[in-house]
Amino acid sequence: MLTTQSGKTRHITLIDPDKQSPEIAAQRAMVAVECGTSAIFVGGSTDTNSNIVDATCGAIQEALELAMFAASQHPDADEDTWDIPVILFPGGAHAMSARADGILFMMLMNSTSRRFLIDEQLTGAPYIAKAGLQTIPTGYVVCAPGGAVGEVGEAKLIEAGDEELVSAYCQTAEMYGFTTLYLEAGSGASSPVSTDFIRIAKSSMDCTLIIGGGIRTPEQMKLQRMLVRIILSQEQLQKSLMILNS
Repeated sequence: MLTTQSGKTRHITLIDPDKQSPEIAAQRAMVAVECGTSAIFVGGSTDTNSNIVDATCGAIQEALELAMFAASQHPDADEDTWDIPVILFPGGAHAMSARADGILFMMLMNSTSRRFLIDEQLTGAPYIAKAGLQTIPTGYVVCAPGGAVGEVGEAKLIEAGDEELVSAYCQTAEMYGFTTLYLEAGSGASSPVSTDFIRIAKSSMDCTLIIGGGIRTPEQMKLQRMLVRIILSQEQLQKSLMILNS
């Protein structure tokens, strides 16, 4: 679901279901798709319950289905424009929905808490299996300053200049069999993950790399785009993620 297209930059939108009603979330998703986004991630907040997540996923899926049907009735429209996956970006096992197409199945690798290393996964796995959700095995690593996710996740943050540790996490993720690694600076971070971290991560593994947090300006976005093929952003530019294949 997160494969890249050679030579083409792709955009993915993250919608936090706790920030608006399911109806507004669906409207935002539709605008994002019209603007060229390639997938919708649903999640983010750590305290959002499954009812809100499920309602949001359902509203987005229904809107996409209606748009696809409408496109099929128009000779000049492209149905494939609306064939967009809805993927869970969960704050925990409590934030699930069978109406998503898949889920980032994450381990917060530099957490000091068993909860985020294995307990949330153990709780969520039976539901994921029963729902038949496609899993995207993902290593999640938080860099300084870390923001709320670093605090809540009890992460031992990667500090500036520690490229060797970034490389070790990337190699470990690949050896675990993860297909994706996410380096997070924290929501609202004063600056994004450094380009040095991105370069060392790309050279250390063949996994898909996600970069998130602290991307606030077009200039920062342009700098990050020099290293990436897929961009994933939240409704506001200052809360954006970037995904790339190494």
